[in-house]
Amino acid sequence: MIRVQLPLGLRQLAHIEETELLLEVPAPVTPDAVVDVIEAKYPMLSGTIRDPVTRARRPFLRYFACEQDLSHDPPDRPLPPEVVSGQQPLIILGAIAGG
Repeated sequence: MIRVQLPLGLRQLAHIEETELLLEVPAPVTPDAVVDVIEAKYPMLSGTIRDPVTRARRPFLRYFACEQDLSHDPPDRPLPPEVVSGQQPLIILGAIAGG
């Protein structure tokens, strides 16, 4: 099982009360595969994490795991083994902008 943390706004949109989701993601476990499972389980989140046409990550969302920013890695690159094993979560974080 993969552990995923979503930002509060997305959890509210999907009526998710837990701070962490446990998801069954088929191998290879990549950011795209995780988002596929999230969108299948919570259809109201389709298009909120990535663009539905280009499948690119939304600009103000970031992917973090194992204290590393994975946002600019290819979306089909396998996630770290610690995430795949469930030891560490994949964190989808809303970026903060402004001055």
